[in-house]
Amino acid sequence: MRCAFATALAEWQGEIALELPDGATAAEALRAARSQIETQIDRQIHTQSGTPANSWSEIWEQAPIGIFGEPCERDQILREGDRVELYRPLAVDPKAARRARAREAQTEKGRNPLTAKPRKR
Repeated sequence: MRCAFATALAEWQGEIALELPDGATAAEALRAARSQIETQIDRQIHTQSGTPANSWSEIWEQAPIGIFGEPCERDQILREGDRVELYRPLAVDPKAARRARAREAQTEKGRNPLTAKPRKR
């Protein structure tokens, strides 16, 4: 059965094709993808990039996964053509980042000059 695996790790981003036996689970797809990716990148990159080896293993073993953007469990049986995705936790909360950017742009009166409504006369 042909499936795909996609993720965006610090060391590797992309999608790879997998050939799995019928009835394979998402966990088996992760194992197959991990072995392919680890052969593509040098093991030393993990320590040079700031991602410790134990953190690398945690990402593969504990990070949430999904199929075509829909969250699923690791024991989910795959179908022909499925794309298994490994999701990393966000480094920064998008709402918090936006609030911080808006706070920097505020004037001394607490208004943001870029979003101020025009005054009625």
